[in-house]
Amino acid sequence: MSTPDHECPWGLKAISLLQQHGIPFQDHRLINQQQVDSFKQKHGVATTPQLFAGAQRLGGYSELAARLGETAEAADYSYTPVLAVFGTTLLMALVLGEHTLQHFMGFSVCALAMLKLMDVESFASSFGKYDLITQRFRLWARLYPGVELLIGLGFLHQPPVALAGWVALAIGVPGMASVLKAVYVDKLALNCACVGGNSKTPLGIISFSEYAILTVMGVAVAFELAF
Repeated sequence: MSTPDHECPWGLKAISLLQQHGIPFQDHRLINQQQVDSFKQKHGVATTPQLFAGAQRLGGYSELAARLGETAEAADYSYTPVLAVFGTTLLMALVLGEHTLQHFMGFSVCALAMLKLMDVESFASSFGKYDLITQRFRLWARLYPGVELLIGLGFLHQPPVALAGWVALAIGVPGMASVLKAVYVDKLALNCACVGGNSKTPLGIISFSEYAILTVMGVAVAFELAF
């Protein structure tokens, strides 16, 4: 059995299913995105994990469940952290009463950065699976939370710091491209690193929204547009 690292919900479910049925197995971990990509290319598959009986490929978690007469479960996803972040930052912005949109976006960026800074290593591990910049420059995943925090503070400053807008643009546009490629081209079933590396939030609209905030606010700040 070949699985990506411990954060893959499908790998965990496949392991649990094998254990429940008392089936002995060997788990060959794919510890980085390069290994995952190489494995997919070698075996002509779009997803992991993949199970093998000797040289014969049996398929992924859904195929394993079907073979064992079980109903395949959905991934254990949760949007609670996202609702907590954006709900709290929206209330904070409303209480301040002026520059509401600017404050909401600035607070949101800072809050998301704070969650990443709580466990940078875990964030970097998740982020590197889909972020196009990190896949070329591995150090970027560890720098990103701090840079994002500085951007958020730049958005909140009165007046907003123009440099924060330009950096946000440089991050936001390729970030949106990274999410679109991972979800719609590569069809990866990954957790979103936007609210920290250990979240159960699925990669998709939430992470795209984070990058969209950076891009929209970046344009407004960089070009000194009124909010």
